[in-house]
Amino acid sequence: MDVRIVDFRETRVAVIEHFGSPVTEHQTVRRLIDWRITNRLSPEQHRTFGIHYTDPRTTPPEKHRVDFAVEFEHDVPPNDHGVISKSIPGGRCAVARHLGSRENNTTAVWLYEVWFPRSGETLRDFPIFFHYVNVGPNVRAHEMVTDVYLPVR
Repeated sequence: MDVRIVDFRETRVAVIEHFGSPVTEHQTVRRLIDWRITNRLSPEQHRTFGIHYTDPRTTPPEKHRVDFAVEFEHDVPPNDHGVISKSIPGGRCAVARHLGSRENNTTAVWLYEVWFPRSGETLRDFPIFFHYVNVGPNVRAHEMVTDVYLPVR
């Protein structure tokens, strides 16, 4: 697995917060997609992210939390979708690329559980996050590309 250390630039994002079972994440994502379409924000021009505050493998479903986000340089105006403004802080990150389905991101597990303990790095106070490099209804599971970022000092 190829891991690089990069300086991630602070990125303002439009976010929909998901609280609860991973099984219902698609419903939350659908609201973000509807907001994105309404605001004409193409995936090619506005990167898509997932900020994972909990590990769904070890967190009870009712305590699971993830933010789904679209790169957006402006304040998000009030809307019926529940989308709000946040930012992903800039700083050093270890990054590795995951190829294939996003259902079980084995790269994230490997980066956090295998690479990190051996790296000599220290975690920053921000959770692991994913850049969904290619998104859309025509992207099949085996074609998915996800860059996994682990914030480090």
